[in-house]
Amino acid sequence: MLDRVRSPSPAHPPVSPPWLPWPLLLAVAAALVRVPFLRLPLTPDEGGFLVVAGQWHPGSSLYGAYFVDRPPVLLGIFAAADALGGGIALRLIGMLAVVVAVLLAGRLGGTPAAAVAAVLLSSPLLGVMEVDGELLAVPLVLGSFLLLVRSVRAVDGRARYAELWAAGALAAAAALVKQNLVDGFVVAAVLLVAPALGRSRRPWREAAARAGSFAAGAAGTLLLVLGVASTRGTGPAALWDAIVTFRADAAAVIDTSASSATSTRFDALVVAALLAGLPLLAAGAVIGRRRPVADRALLVAALAVLAWETAGALLGGSYWHHYLIALVPGLVLLVTACGGGGRVTRVTTVLAAVSTGFALSWSLTHPLHLGADQQVASYVRQHSRPGDTVVVAFGHADIVRETGLVSPYPYLWSLPVRVRDPHLEQLATVLGGADAPRWVVVDGDSLGTWGVDDRLAEPVLDARYREVSSVGDWRVLERVSG
Repeated sequence: MLDRVRSPSPAHPPVSPPWLPWPLLLAVAAALVRVPFLRLPLTPDEGGFLVVAGQWHPGSSLYGAYFVDRPPVLLGIFAAADALGGGIALRLIGMLAVVVAVLLAGRLGGTPAAAVAAVLLSSPLLGVMEVDGELLAVPLVLGSFLLLVRSVRAVDGRARYAELWAAGALAAAAALVKQNLVDGFVVAAVLLVAPALGRSRRPWREAAARAGSFAAGAAGTLLLVLGVASTRGTGPAALWDAIVTFRADAAAVIDTSASSATSTRFDALVVAALLAGLPLLAAGAVIGRRRPVADRALLVAALAVLAWETAGALLGGSYWHHYLIALVPGLVLLVTACGGGGRVTRVTTVLAAVSTGFALSWSLTHPLHLGADQQVASYVRQHSRPGDTVVVAFGHADIVRETGLVSPYPYLWSLPVRVRDPHLEQLATVLGGADAPRWVVVDGDSLGTWGVDDRLAEPVLDARYREVSSVGDWRVLERVSG
């Protein structure tokens, strides 16, 4: 198998095709469809990450004053967006990520792979208009794939250790944007290690050298990021706790306490995947593959990484649509491994493009409705004074961002509240303290929600705050005592 990986044949799909206009045109098209969405209100995740990243410094929690279960490279990207102006800058960074991803897909598997990337990264069914970790990690994952494949297919048969080093660096960077996106490591395990199985000592030595170069690039990136994060007060142990331990605890809380809304989102996620054509594209690539598949190792790698990505999307627990973006690199690699240019693949890509077109039309005529968030934030902003603070119970950190105030409570998302402060002991302390926030925004009639016991905090809220405004389910409360 190693000989097949190392010795290119005419049946191989092109790894580095000429810069023909189609991938470039597809990248431009994918950028243009995002233009009408640039000025839409920030989503809760976008607003929350900007709040956290904008004040990231040594402080009382993981990232300054706040906790979020995400790796530091993601926060670094949002910090850059915040420094460049906030929402519009963030959306432009997301656009750039899409353009780079489509071009890299074109380099990896030619126009068919670029078309798959462009279609899927333009589909609102996958939540792609929200700039989140999955979207920002896709070009890093595809870059790692490209360098891995280029190295093992070197025409001279020699390992390109510099490319392997860079592939490892990009694979680690992707995981440091979104912790479950270890796709580059999955592909490396198949392409660099699996070919040596059952062979003599020499292939094992070569495989070890290749894997060592890849690992060196990954380790170097990890150490660099951990070093920079430490200078801002975010240490390795705290990151492990947030990225690994917290996620395990969160899965347990969701499993035992989640409301029916979680299962509803799961159903919606499955429907979105079907409507976007994800299973159709995978089946089309396999059914329409060129026979025989010239590079079986690449096909195995594509199937392995696609299985990992699917498991990650389904096991995330919360089932947000943007989880589906994580499947794009695996589908691009599968199309590449199967030859890409078959009629069946073209037909399925066209069908997926039609679905994307309908989804875009619907999204443009029915834009994301965050009017209540905007109105609540506007009320607080107009009535606040210098030095005021705000707590939003719970989630919707975009409200905190839009008020222009800071929160004395470290949990801007609801899941950390359910995992780290389920009895609201910390919130009760904040609300009852001398530096209690002037404003509290509550979703619903009380602080109680699934996984949360409000018996400690609710009496404090009732005693010290009065309702001054409401919008939909949101209530705005102002401190009146203490």
